[in-house]
Amino acid sequence: MKWTNDRSDNVDDRRGSGSGGGMMVGGGLGTLIIAAIIFFLGGDPSAILSSGGGSPQQTEQRNLTPDELKVKDFVSMVTKETEKTWIAIFQQNGMQYKPPKVVMFESVTQSGCGTAQAAMGPFYCPADETVYMDMSFFKELEQRFGAKVTEFSIAYVMAHEIGHHVQTLLGTTQKVDQLRSSGRYSEADMNRVSVATELQADFYAGVWAKQTDNREHILEPGDIESAISAAEAVGDDNIQKRSQGYVNQEGFTHGSSAQRKEWFMKGYNTGDIRQGDTFNELLK
Repeated sequence: MKWTNDRSDNVDDRRGSGSGGGMMVGGGLGTLIIAAIIFFLGGDPSAILSSGGGSPQQTEQRNLTPDELKVKDFVSMVTKETEKTWIAIFQQNGMQYKPPKVVMFESVTQSGCGTAQAAMGPFYCPADETVYMDMSFFKELEQRFGAKVTEFSIAYVMAHEIGHHVQTLLGTTQKVDQLRSSGRYSEADMNRVSVATELQADFYAGVWAKQTDNREHILEPGDIESAISAAEAVGDDNIQKRSQGYVNQEGFTHGSSAQRKEWFMKGYNTGDIRQGDTFNELLK
């Protein structure tokens, strides 16, 4: 992936800050839950978020290493390119884009949705319109799930999470929340809505990749393949096979590996935000 010269001011790097920014949550999460839920890209982290419980864990404040500073530079660059692309897309459709914040942390920090832990993987919190990133997730993605992790696969994950921010700005997140809180729908129905939500975020990530490459020519050979590898690695079917040895489609919450690839590539091939109706009649 080729780097650009632009950097965003919306990145808050909390690594090395000493306190981790929050309360350390105690144990109790089973390894099956960790394998099957925590390492999904995106989604609703509320099941493993906590606003308390546990003791403050103080760590020594430290300076970031040169490699860590380079990672921040990269995240700031990708964040800026998402801002430029989505500002342009929203303007083209008569709307105004409000960029999210991006928080980089290690171990634990506080979010508007509760306590964020590294084991949860990257996620978007609509309450404070912020993407939370612990970069250790990508080691798990490579070592545990066999994905090929490159700079662009990291950019894809960020673009997916910012896709959830786009959903919040467009009102999709609020409609899903209304469905969930109404109590009128079964767990299986809400799982289908969750899958549609995640696949749309993958679609938006593909739109971002296409539009940004058209403007900045960021893509290099193998980049799209690495994004697909990351998307497929955390498909519901792949994770279920690894965690429980079989696939239960009714339990899908993010979409199969094939679906995640399909919708990312549809976003990339069309570059058109209007082509991303993964819900069909679900929210109408």
